[in-house]
Amino acid sequence: MTTVAIFVDTQNVYYTVRDAYGKQFDYRRFWAQATAGREVLTARCYATDRGDAKQRGFQNTLRTIGFEVKLKPFIQRADGSAKGDWDVGITLDAIEYAARADVVVLASGDGDFDLLARKIREVHGKRVEVYGVPKLTAYALINAASEFIPIEGELLLG
Repeated sequence: MTTVAIFVDTQNVYYTVRDAYGKQFDYRRFWAQATAGREVLTARCYATDRGDAKQRGFQNTLRTIGFEVKLKPFIQRADGSAKGDWDVGITLDAIEYAARADVVVLASGDGDFDLLARKIREVHGKRVEVYGVPKLTAYALINAASEFIPIEGELLLG
């Protein structure tokens, strides 16, 4: 059976889906699509933790679906900007699993991940599927993927 490792840049997916469609991402349908006929080695969602009840409920829903939720504290800077991205954490985890998985699935539109996708394909010889909002996903990431799967239609809620 084909093995898969799934990595979701939760903040990126949330904001790109909201900005492009005014809707939410359907994590259940995504799970069904990304795991169909595959053995899941790991499935991780990376998010910032603001500690509110609504967010905890969402995180529990992700866990119920089958995702491990990795949290980083939300940091508000003095200038009003915020920090809490998971680019390095996602990259380290994806590289770790690239040696074992047949397919690496990345849900993000962040162009910084093009290097990761290329490395997994070229060094490990693995398939990289990228899920992203078409008009908000970096072309470099789309081009680095083995396959780009648009987040649209059935992958949207509301």
